[in-house]
Amino acid sequence: MTSERPDTRPDVHADTRASDAEREQVAERLREAVAEGRLDMEEFDERLGAAYKARTHGELVPLVRDLPAPGTTTDVALAPERGSGWADRIGRGPATSKGAFAFWGGFRRKGTWTVGRKFTAAVFQAGGEIDLRDARFEAPDVVIRCFAFMGGVHVTVPPDMDVEVRGFGFMGGFGETGEARETDGTDRTDETSVGSGSPRVIVTGFALMGGVGVERKARESEKRRLKEERKRQKLERKQGESERKQERRERKELG
Repeated sequence: MTSERPDTRPDVHADTRASDAEREQVAERLREAVAEGRLDMEEFDERLGAAYKARTHGELVPLVRDLPAPGTTTDVALAPERGSGWADRIGRGPATSKGAFAFWGGFRRKGTWTVGRKFTAAVFQAGGEIDLRDARFEAPDVVIRCFAFMGGVHVTVPPDMDVEVRGFGFMGGFGETGEARETDGTDRTDETSVGSGSPRVIVTGFALMGGVGVERKARESEKRRLKEERKRQKLERKQGESERKQERRERKELG
C-alpha cells in the first residue's frame, strides 16, 4: 500500500495515472482531517468528490497538500478546547447564579454560567429550566435544591455527569425522566458512564402537585458531530454506489 502512495512533491509524476488504492488512500486522509477538525464538511465533500474522480497524481496531490501526514502532529502548542474536559470548568471563578424563583411565569439558566456550590430553585404555578451541559461550577460538589408547587423544574445534564437525585414528590413526581439517547432515538447506554473529573451534583428538594425532572442529554457540540458523521457516511455510500455503477458501465463496454 505504501508503494502506491501518490508523491506529494510538486511537479513529480503529476501525469502518472492514479490507482483505486491511491484514490482510497487520499479519501482516508480526508476523513481523518474532517474528524480532527482540519476540514469542515463543505471542504470535505468537495475534496472527497474530487478524489474519487481524479485520474492522475497531479489531481490527487493538491487535495492533501495542506494536510499533515498520517500519524504526525504539528509543533504548534494548542490550548485545550474550551469545555472539552471537566478540569477547566470547576473552581474557575465565583458563582454567577445561586438561585432562581418564578411565580406565574418561568426562569431559565442555560449556556455558559457558573453554578454556586448551593443553588436553590423555587417555582409556584410556574416553570423553570436548569441546563448544566455547558455550565461551570464554583466547587466540585454542588447541591441543587428544587421546590415545585403546582409547577415544574426541568434539570438537563450531560450523559457523563455524576448526578444523584434525592428529592421527594407528593401528588407529583421527582426523579430522572430518562436515559441519554442518540438524536436518531437509539440508546446510548455505553456513553452514560461518569466522566473523569466530573463534578458531583446532588439534586434534592420537594414537589407538591408538580414535578422535578432530571434528564441526561447530549451537548449541542456532540449533536453537531453526530450529524456531520451521518452526513459523511451518507456521502461515502453515495460515492460508493456511483463508483460501482461506473465499474459496471466500463465492464459492459469492454464486454
